[in-house]
Amino acid sequence: MSRMPALFVGHGSPMNAIEENAWSRDWARLGAELPRPKAILMVSAHWETRGASAVSASAAPETIHDFFGFPQALFDVRYGAPGDPALAARVADLLAPDTVVQHPTRGLDHGAWGVLAPMYPQADIPVIQLSLDRGQSDRWHYEAGRRLAPLRDEGVLIMGSGDIVHNLRAADFRRPEAPPWADRFNETAKRLILAGDHDPLIDWRGLGSDAEASINSAEHYLPLLYVLGAQTPGEPVSFFTDDVFAAISMTGVQVG
Repeated sequence: MSRMPALFVGHGSPMNAIEENAWSRDWARLGAELPRPKAILMVSAHWETRGASAVSASAAPETIHDFFGFPQALFDVRYGAPGDPALAARVADLLAPDTVVQHPTRGLDHGAWGVLAPMYPQADIPVIQLSLDRGQSDRWHYEAGRRLAPLRDEGVLIMGSGDIVHNLRAADFRRPEAPPWADRFNETAKRLILAGDHDPLIDWRGLGSDAEASINSAEHYLPLLYVLGAQTPGEPVSFFTDDVFAAISMTGVQVG
């Protein structure tokens, strides 16, 4: 089996799951063009733990509607992809000796199904989620991606779902123009990603006030580090859905 790419998807609003727009069309294109994965390992901004990582080990994960204030049509979405308990156990093995809790009931949050519904609308590819252990350092998350990279040779699509720039406090959705600092940091991140220069992205606080404003509480940024960690040195990287809307970056990154 050929090596699977790794993807970071700027997921933006949950409404992208059911609206036809440039972003959802690009995700659908990716799903059609990429090699079909045996399974998907998703690291979403919307599952945070502290003290240990957790992995969804349910054979039939439910669809989690972890938001409010959206139309009923979004709450009606059911993404019925199967789980993969064996893959969940494999993830725990790869991250050992660090503890990974096998969560028996955890479903798929909107960071997962919000992008997978346009990409793989048949929901017939097994999906598991790995939580973000916020008790760990930023470098630990990057190194976790490196430790999980062998899954790419086993037919598993490693996917991070978040946003390089994500600052809802600064976002005014009536004015979609991005603040200058958001555009600047998105371009800085892209430049470093293209150069394979990951250390400044891991130690992002050293990138100054643009990074501080853009990354903010960091849960939307950390999934990117898993995908960069899974990159082989010198492996090609490219971007898709590359724009900043208000203070949210929709930029997607494909490794391989």
